[in-house]
Amino acid sequence: MSTSLEVDLAAHRYPIRIARGLLDAATDWRGALRGRHALIVSDSNVAPLYARRLQDALTHAAGEVHVTTLALPAGEAHKNLDGVAAVLDALATLGATRDACVLALGGGVVGDIAGFAAACWMRGIDYVQFPTTLLAMVDSSVGGKTGIDHPAGKNLIGAFHQPRAVMADLDTLSTLPDRELRAGIAEVVKTACIGDAGFFAWLEAHADALLARDAAVLEHAITTCCRFKAGVVARDERETGERALLNFGHTFGHALEVETGYDTLLHGEAVAIGMLQAARLSAQLGMAGADDSERLRALLLRCGLPAQPPPGVDTVALLARMQLDKKNRAGALRLILWRGIGRTEIVSDVEESAVLAVL
Repeated sequence: MSTSLEVDLAAHRYPIRIARGLLDAATDWRGALRGRHALIVSDSNVAPLYARRLQDALTHAAGEVHVTTLALPAGEAHKNLDGVAAVLDALATLGATRDACVLALGGGVVGDIAGFAAACWMRGIDYVQFPTTLLAMVDSSVGGKTGIDHPAGKNLIGAFHQPRAVMADLDTLSTLPDRELRAGIAEVVKTACIGDAGFFAWLEAHADALLARDAAVLEHAITTCCRFKAGVVARDERETGERALLNFGHTFGHALEVETGYDTLLHGEAVAIGMLQAARLSAQLGMAGADDSERLRALLLRCGLPAQPPPGVDTVALLARMQLDKKNRAGALRLILWRGIGRTEIVSDVEESAVLAVL
């Protein structure tokens, strides 16, 4: 099975390939590399599993390319300037010129660090996404958002820098831990919540198959999410309007991640909690009924995702984190809320007291 999509932007278009065996099939992605230098950026979990295969495939397909691998420490806690500096140092050691390419092999953290470093090196070089987690395949690898965290908040340092290609090798999901798989399903559910009520119903019917890693079901879910996101990004590359809807649940979720020190919740778990908080706030504001919130809660619980924050989280501190969110304008909270499953919108000037009540 194999699926090919495309992100079509005004100044740049690039392919998304979803198939098995892509790491070894350099003929499918060799054309994305334009120069003689390539740096594979991975992490301490993924590199031992797949980095050698990717490096060998590239070397055999194009022996004149100078390629090396950098393995960063794994985890969101390491998505910082130190990680970016390590990539830049590796590019300098490689002698990377302006036609070099960075290959991001891993989950969302690796993709964010590698993409941001590529945006910075010589004011921007190519990079290719090789996502190895469900979350990265359905969301973070597509769309060109790159960035790192700051102690004050998540993803506060970054750049829009589109990849040359996205190559999602479904075989890499076989080594994905169950908890990481469930975290990725949260982003799949998010896509349905934003604008596809039919897909939400499909997920309700196929949740068990997703958890069981049914190949056809996984491919359908990944393809649906990538197609949806590619369309949104094509219409609003720099998040001046519609693209902000892709952050449903993220303002709440990012605040939770930062406040718990990135060592309690995975990103998808925080987003699951955040989506429920956004849905409940929507009901509290009279925008939607409680029935849709309950459907969302039931689906997330079936998928093994949390429905409420960890105990002991300070709600006032969470609100302070939310006030630094990138979507806010002139100090006023702007949240992605809904009028029911599949109907999200941007809501400005949300009263802090209403948010605190939900938190």
